[in-house]
Amino acid sequence: MLLEGIFTAVTTPFTPEGGLALRKLEHNIGRYSRTPLAGLAVLGSTGEAVMLNDEESHSVLRVAAENASPEKVLLAGVARESVLETLRLAEFAAERGYDAVLIGTPHYYGPQMTDLTLLTYYRMIADQSSLPVVLYTIPRFTHIELSVEVVTELAQHPNIIGIKDSTGNIERIAKLVAATAGSPKRQVTVTPFFEAVTDRMLATRMEGAATFVSADSLFSGVGVAVPQSIPQIKTRTKEVGFQVLNGAAGKVFESLEAGASGAVLGFGACAPQVLIEIYLAWKDRDPELARLKQQRIVDAVRIVAEELGIAGIKYACDLNAYSGGRPRLPLLPLTAEQKQHVEVAMSDLRN
Repeated sequence: MLLEGIFTAVTTPFTPEGGLALRKLEHNIGRYSRTPLAGLAVLGSTGEAVMLNDEESHSVLRVAAENASPEKVLLAGVARESVLETLRLAEFAAERGYDAVLIGTPHYYGPQMTDLTLLTYYRMIADQSSLPVVLYTIPRFTHIELSVEVVTELAQHPNIIGIKDSTGNIERIAKLVAATAGSPKRQVTVTPFFEAVTDRMLATRMEGAATFVSADSLFSGVGVAVPQSIPQIKTRTKEVGFQVLNGAAGKVFESLEAGASGAVLGFGACAPQVLIEIYLAWKDRDPELARLKQQRIVDAVRIVAEELGIAGIKYACDLNAYSGGRPRLPLLPLTAEQKQHVEVAMSDLRN
């Protein structure tokens, strides 16, 4: 699977009482699907995955997959503290048509999370998962960092295809890119324009669609479903190695310059377009424009995502016509003063 471009980390909307607001999730997924985003990451840190039970996790994964465009790469956050429970959720994601699983580090037994423990955890999952594995390190929350040495070792596994690195350390991103350059190469399916081709996209094209013809339009008076011809998608292959994705919205341009193939960003939940513009300017080999667009969002990222976190991102979603709402307790909603700060920060970043 090609992991290239900007991915948004999807939020999980809740009702005022704290239950899942699945209709609002449908709305958000539908809007993201109409943007040039490369894909969506469901049930990551921004999705408050640690706040959900298994039944709720299943519901969110199901609804997101059912409403996402087939052209979008879908990453399912399935991390659990044990190998067994992570695999169970990974298999549910596979059944729902996800393209890869995003797996953060186990961290509750922090002192025992040695390099050997982490190597064992990821290898056992990758050995048995029917979906490709994307590593995920976010030491700001877990207090566990996947070392460059561990990532380099794991990159040799045939079913581990990349990492989302949310350290915000550009020097580390560059080291990861260099250290994994010798990892096994894979042939992945892409469009003629070298964009990712998902299994859901191919299945949609193969199955075609049925157009219902009413009884009134037929002499027999019988309504039938007539298969509608859908042109088959043209594909080609591209060779890729281990893919490094940045998880810090304030450093998208710098990470691309350091060799990252793209980014998975919580700030993308509320302002995907500005992040896409950074990537496209960089892709068009206009580093000055990309740098300017990056500078444009620095203050907003600092206030909304870094200082105020989930509550800040969700309120910014509300400002940009996505369904945000409140985070789940014990995370607190924003105060009136904090909301005002977000409104000022986002005033020039409306979608």
